[in-house]
Amino acid sequence: MDLNRPDEREDTRYRICPICEATCGLELRVKGREVLSIRGDDADVFSGGFVCPKGVALRDLDADPDRLRTPLVRRDGQLVEASWDEAFEEIQRGLMPLLAEHGNDALGIYVGNPSAHNTATLLYMQVLFASFMTRNRYSASTVDQYPKQVACGLLFGTSLSVPVPDIDRTEYLLMLGANPMASNGSLFTAPDFRGRARRLRERGGKLVVVDPRRSETARIADRHVALRPGTDALLLAAIAQVLFAEGRVRLGAAAEWTEGLEVVEEAVARFTPERVAPHCGVPAEVVRELARELAEAESAAVYGRIGTTTTAFGTTASWLVDVLNVLTGNLDRPGGAMFPQAAAFASNTQGEPGRGRGIGLHRHRSRVRGAPEVLGEFPVACLAEEIETAGEGQIRALLTVAGNPALSTPNSRRLSKALDSLDFMLSIDFYLNETTRHANVVLPGPSPLEQSHYDVVFPQLSVRNWARYSPPVFEPPPGRPGEWEIILRLVGVLIGQGPKADVSALDDLAIAFQVKAAVESRGSTLHGRDPEEIRAAIGTRRGPERMVDLALRSGPYGDHFGARPEGITLASLEATPHGIDLGALEPRLPEVLRTPSGRIELAPPMLVEDLDRLEASLAEPTATGLLLVGRRHVRSNNSWMHNLPTLAKGPVRCTLLLHPTDAERLGLADGDAARIQSRVGSVVAPVEVTDAIRPGVVSLPHGWGHDEPGTRMRVAAERPGTNSNVLADELALDPLSGTSVLNGIPVSVEAHVDA
Repeated sequence: MDLNRPDEREDTRYRICPICEATCGLELRVKGREVLSIRGDDADVFSGGFVCPKGVALRDLDADPDRLRTPLVRRDGQLVEASWDEAFEEIQRGLMPLLAEHGNDALGIYVGNPSAHNTATLLYMQVLFASFMTRNRYSASTVDQYPKQVACGLLFGTSLSVPVPDIDRTEYLLMLGANPMASNGSLFTAPDFRGRARRLRERGGKLVVVDPRRSETARIADRHVALRPGTDALLLAAIAQVLFAEGRVRLGAAAEWTEGLEVVEEAVARFTPERVAPHCGVPAEVVRELARELAEAESAAVYGRIGTTTTAFGTTASWLVDVLNVLTGNLDRPGGAMFPQAAAFASNTQGEPGRGRGIGLHRHRSRVRGAPEVLGEFPVACLAEEIETAGEGQIRALLTVAGNPALSTPNSRRLSKALDSLDFMLSIDFYLNETTRHANVVLPGPSPLEQSHYDVVFPQLSVRNWARYSPPVFEPPPGRPGEWEIILRLVGVLIGQGPKADVSALDDLAIAFQVKAAVESRGSTLHGRDPEEIRAAIGTRRGPERMVDLALRSGPYGDHFGARPEGITLASLEATPHGIDLGALEPRLPEVLRTPSGRIELAPPMLVEDLDRLEASLAEPTATGLLLVGRRHVRSNNSWMHNLPTLAKGPVRCTLLLHPTDAERLGLADGDAARIQSRVGSVVAPVEVTDAIRPGVVSLPHGWGHDEPGTRMRVAAERPGTNSNVLADELALDPLSGTSVLNGIPVSVEAHVDA
């Protein structure tokens, strides 16, 4: 063996895991182009050696024979391999005549969840949106977190000013509809949640979980409260009512910066524990106990996640979570709910500190249903009807980016059928999955290990401040473009430069616009500087690295291009492969605020008015049938990790959870096949009887259903599971955020017998 040959030497590389929000640091042993092993990086400044099975499975993802490495173009009804030039020529032929005839709104764009974990995609899709205007923008956000982003935007001024629990110092954590033992955190970047929860209890603290299911997180909690699905907002309003009624409101340091307290007090007065208890299924005395524990704890935080956001009152529930953090004096204090200060890209570190324009909502409405725009997007639940319905503004072509809406959005069978009716469809994705099988052209990006990585979003949601960067573990094969180059080449097509646009020139133009914005912004650390000087300082870099360097150097910890020589640059991160620890979260009021008033706007009219709708729900009869909720597993991440053997092995996880009393009533036992029926569809799944779920509630996991023809995901097809989104009603939305109701879906269940 010749150890001097690069393909024979073993080496150690470091990489931030790009799969979930925990962003764990990984240590990879490699030999040539092969990954020999992956483990947690013990020296990582944030994750400290923690890793979950998804991080280890990066090896499978990199080597997956089903992962696309060459573009696919539809010829005579079949997707066949083509060159990059042929693929972009097909895009020019198929897409541009449609836009010329019907206008830019004829193109819809859907961006999927993995994009948030991909530096190149996240940054360069913003370039595409700035270069090509279409109203028809959609994303996975309206089946996930937009209620929280809308609520926080109204309260604090930007949609990612999301207070996160300071779990490492808190004494009391009240968690609703979240399962970080499985998810590793969501809008709450906290690797090794189990360890953090253990340390919370070791110092005498308490973890309380509110969830219809005794989830993995509820099992390690001090208390589990099993409420009825979809009633989180009622419970939170009642807790707020108790705090006011018993004189327990103490705003602490946030008082100076808070307005609207009296409005909130009057608005929640009607939601007494006795009044909401029959609907929540939580006794009135338990509601009072939760309020008193929250108020009396030395430090406390309230945190709600997907179980609270994917309901009919998702935005109102998300708002009330932070109302409670404010009322108990726990907002922006150690051990409470705090605002991270990211090293780069955070809107709440840009512009004039302490004041801003706030967020834009409901500026226009969708063509067919009249659903309001939210943060620049329409609800993805409207996508099928916008494709199906003829007329001006009809979506005739679709671009999907790292997403699988044919599986992961409400009434997915309807959307899948609609995709077949498009005149043209383009997908940027490295799998031929349930969505991309409909495309005319599929453009695969490189392996995650063939591209650099800097987390854009998750430092803004982290339980500690840090900055980390990963260079590519492997160089991509010659001639294979990065995702940023694919997107810029597509921009060239869309703006009329043709299929062979100058990607380098477009990249220079993109960075020039960003430098110009930075030197012209009065709140910027670069205000008034010479843009030529700034561009020259980063001119040797290209692509995402150049954007990251600009953002880091102009950020709160940056070197400000020489004005603060000790500050962070991309070069300093390259020299520290385990990252730079920027310390524990610190109070940030009032500079973090970007509201027009410069204050915490605790009583946004839109949210206060929605309490009338919430109160009206009390007059509705309590559901007597079964309600469906979702769930997730640590070895699963939506629909895109099911083709990896490391994660696919083990027991079948796509089962219908059913309480023993419901199982007995329905005549069902473990392993039986059950048919689940909703207003819009029906599916069959194996039964798992368990007392870990509330009677009257059933649960199916999200992201399964890999049994569609025309896909190329062989491992996933061996254990396809059941697509729960066949049951989700595309007409059921939270009207404030446009987010789909995925928890609390009325269903019927019966034994299924094969014909």
